[in-house]
Amino acid sequence: MVDTDAKTAWQLFHLNWLPIAIMGSLLALGLSATGLRLEPVAYGITLAVAACFVAIAYRHRFAKGDRADPKLIFSLGTIGQVIITCAIVGPLSYVAGKMGLPLQDQALLAVDRAFGLDPEPIARFVNDHPWLADLLSRSYGLIKWPLLFIPIALTLSARYVRLQLFMLAMSLALAITIAISALVPAIGTYYGLQLAAAHFPDINTAVYAGQLRDILSLRDGSLHELRLFKLSGIVSFPSFHAASAVLYMWALWPVRRIGGIAAALNLMMIAAAPVIGAHYIIDVAGGIALAAGSIWAAKAYLAWMSSAAQVSAAPATWQPSLAE
Repeated sequence: MVDTDAKTAWQLFHLNWLPIAIMGSLLALGLSATGLRLEPVAYGITLAVAACFVAIAYRHRFAKGDRADPKLIFSLGTIGQVIITCAIVGPLSYVAGKMGLPLQDQALLAVDRAFGLDPEPIARFVNDHPWLADLLSRSYGLIKWPLLFIPIALTLSARYVRLQLFMLAMSLALAITIAISALVPAIGTYYGLQLAAAHFPDINTAVYAGQLRDILSLRDGSLHELRLFKLSGIVSFPSFHAASAVLYMWALWPVRRIGGIAAALNLMMIAAAPVIGAHYIIDVAGGIALAAGSIWAAKAYLAWMSSAAQVSAAPATWQPSLAE
């Protein structure tokens, strides 16, 4: 922890608890206000595992002092933060969905069509090419694994600051995504087109079916208990699949032999969002813009932090007194 990069990353690591704490507090308030409840066993085990990772990181840091290994601290500590964040934002999106504002599917569909991007021909083309439908289905599921792989890849390559900037940008993107989704709720393209999922038999529409089921259950009051491993992605606009793909590409781009592969896989995940995730094209564009803005904000904060540190470390400028 002697090197400057690791010390800066340690400061950012602590900052990253702030959005986690804010989202956690909003979740607690939201559960109380909406009557939704968390299934305790899955959440308890998940948070206990995350707490173990974080505890090991902190214990090593304070036991070893300047001799602490930043690779161990930032890999385990950040994985712990990622697990806690995911455990919070899933149910928080359901709390936001419970607001029950009017669905905006027709408005989002109209925006797509205004740009000449009707989702129905896109889905029909994919359905007519089963190999493409299968590829996109597999690509859409890639959102989970990079969350654990990125902390390991960036710490092994000693990119500690980039890892913490990624975590900060991801937290910002998640918080904004959930806030917007509460104001612009939607179910997805198949709902907007008024087409049954069976209309496209070669497309895996399980994701869409899950979000349709849960959004309607939230709105009619029949959904009360949130089971961590049963939650569907109920956010349409903006697409967090698209946002996460951009965040993953940015995080891993400088890592040798990995950056190019990560870019190709995440571009496929973006391509899958309108079909497998039933996202409108405007959802995808919004997610990409949100990720770019979150990365910019995280880097801007780092620049401000570095500038403030330089100012505080600079020797005071001599000022002549009136007596002189």
